Amino acid sequence: MYNRFAPIAPLMDTDAYKLDHRRQYPVGTTGVLSNYTNRGSRVARIDHVVHFGLQAFLQSWATDAWMPFFEADEDEVAALYEEFTTSVLGPNDIGSDHIRALHKLGYLPLRFCGLPEGTLVPLRVPSFTVENTLPEFYWLVNYIETVMSASIWQASTSATTAYYFRQLLNAWATMTTGSTEGVEWQGHDFSFRGMAGSAAAAASGAGHLLSFTGSDNLNVVNFVNENYAGDNGLILGSVPATEHSVMCAGGSDKGDEQATFERLLTLYPSGIVSVVSDTWDLWNVLTVILPNLKDQILARDGKLVIRPDSGDPVDIICGTDEYAEEGESNYAALGVIELLWQTFGGTINDRGFRVLDPHIGAIYGDSITYERAEQIFSRLARKGYASTNIVLGVGSYTYQYVTRDTFASAVKATWVEIDGVGRDIAKDPITDNGTKKSAKGRLAVLRSLETLDFTLHDGRLGAAIETMGESLLQPVWADGRFIRTQSFADIRKVLAK
Repeated sequence: MYNRFAPIAPLMDTDAYKLDHRRQYPVGTTGVLSNYTNRGSRVARIDHVVHFGLQAFLQSWATDAWMPFFEADEDEVAALYEEFTTSVLGPNDIGSDHIRALHKLGYLPLRFCGLPEGTLVPLRVPSFTVENTLPEFYWLVNYIETVMSASIWQASTSATTAYYFRQLLNAWATMTTGSTEGVEWQGHDFSFRGMAGSAAAAASGAGHLLSFTGSDNLNVVNFVNENYAGDNGLILGSVPATEHSVMCAGGSDKGDEQATFERLLTLYPSGIVSVVSDTWDLWNVLTVILPNLKDQILARDGKLVIRPDSGDPVDIICGTDEYAEEGESNYAALGVIELLWQTFGGTINDRGFRVLDPHIGAIYGDSITYERAEQIFSRLARKGYASTNIVLGVGSYTYQYVTRDTFASAVKATWVEIDGVGRDIAKDPITDNGTKKSAKGRLAVLRSLETLDFTLHDGRLGAAIETMGESLLQPVWADGRFIRTQSFADIRKVLAK
């Protein structure tokens, strides 16, 4: 559908109240410096946030999205801007001279300085800063605050969630197997359908893949190739898998579901194939169909993965009674892993934990959270099973149940220049608990010699460190061009350190 406002689309990616901020700043303002900081955490166990998403924002929005604006006719964009602001605010004095000046310039006169993406940044330490590079465009810094925040917080939050999820899986795999081999495949992204559109799914999915390899979110590949190009190796991997429509189409009469399993095993004679198994009776699949097909399953050069998709995941996977006896007819008390062990067996590793035969496995991907994952691994361990017997599908229940306030992510101005004189500024609401208190002045980040962690230095000290070029907030993008880029593989390496 044709949109005649398309040439000024990026100018509309802001809050309406910002439209006239250019005139609200003190007369003589020529510079504004703002920063992006995660100021707090609603998740008690998390005190560092993964810096991720800035390069994607700079490529997709600060660079690509502005091309139609700069390529359009100057009079056209000025007229469209005036028409648009009038349609929102009514008669006004905002004008379009500043828009004409920006169009003539041909690029965004901004400088971004940041830590390397993939860095685990402590709370209240900035991930990056942004300021104008030409005095007449001071108004642009916080004009883009809205879209900048909206574009970055979710990618960063999902990357952080995935990182701590990976640490949990690593810890349990080490404890129950002595190794973390294969854990990069143990957290699988199922979140696409639950996200707020394809763009959000791609950004969030990329955050997941900084810590894992398994994902069904295909549009992440384009997101990575377009925004984090380089020798990235395998970005994501998945396997053939069914859904309920496939199972239902095969029929629900007696013998139909087994016939569907047989057909799928024939269709995929090797490799991994995942089959949703609770379309009707999960316990029948586990205790009747799979035993009937045991020889065929064990003869395959690959693994059949059973996927339950409903119920309490802890109980379904582990059983409701950790002391249930083998052969007991109360299948819910035994759970999926125990029932698979009864049919297919496996080995007991040198840690004393049972590992299912490599021809059979399980995945659960509904309503998984960090806390439920911990409960699953804990209960499995008490029953004598290694954590790696189950793959967990991490979906929107984890990646969508967050907000910008999960880590109090915010962009705030800390320094302005008026009549050629720098002025340190900060907010510190008396009615707040301290979370919203901002840094002030020029900002610098160093690594503490005592803690080896990153620390913020602001005010005069921050300015001095910045002037000496010692701040770890290094130039990333300026005046429409990248100064430094990272591949997706680079970011994975930074996070894995």
